[in-house]
Amino acid sequence: MSNPVVLVDTTKGEFLVELFADKAPQTVANFLSYVDANFYVGTLFHRVVKGFMIQGGGLDNMMREKTTQAPVVNEATNGLKNLEGTVTMARTADPHSASAQFFINTVDNPDLDHQGEDEFGYCVFGQVIDGMDVVKKIEKVRVKPQGDHEHAPADQVSINSITRFE
Repeated sequence: MSNPVVLVDTTKGEFLVELFADKAPQTVANFLSYVDANFYVGTLFHRVVKGFMIQGGGLDNMMREKTTQAPVVNEATNGLKNLEGTVTMARTADPHSASAQFFINTVDNPDLDHQGEDEFGYCVFGQVIDGMDVVKKIEKVRVKPQGDHEHAPADQVSINSITRFE
């Protein structure tokens, strides 16, 4: 069985992501439940840190956090690494707090990999397979502090939709 692929359509362009259902089954099922519910329509890439990552999928265009489902178990022990172009679940300090937000590594980030119980890491569950130039375009936007968000794009970068790609 091949892994599912989603099309991420943003105000900066489109990119395709292969989801590693074989390596992070609970995380991919969780992500696809949000995709199928059109949860990501109109959310933002609200955190952009050059030389690190772009994060989105949880805030609306007013920078308000959307209501999410229960968190998913962190599958960071799956052996996948936070390499450039990988898609990873965002979370709080609690390793098992990820729900809808995700980020895309714009460089290799080995410090985010699972190192043990004390350094649980961040679960990689996908890979940009086409359109990394769009991710890099988002990474280059000018940022400014907005409320609690230190690295918010000065001009919003919206997620128009995330849909299953056949």
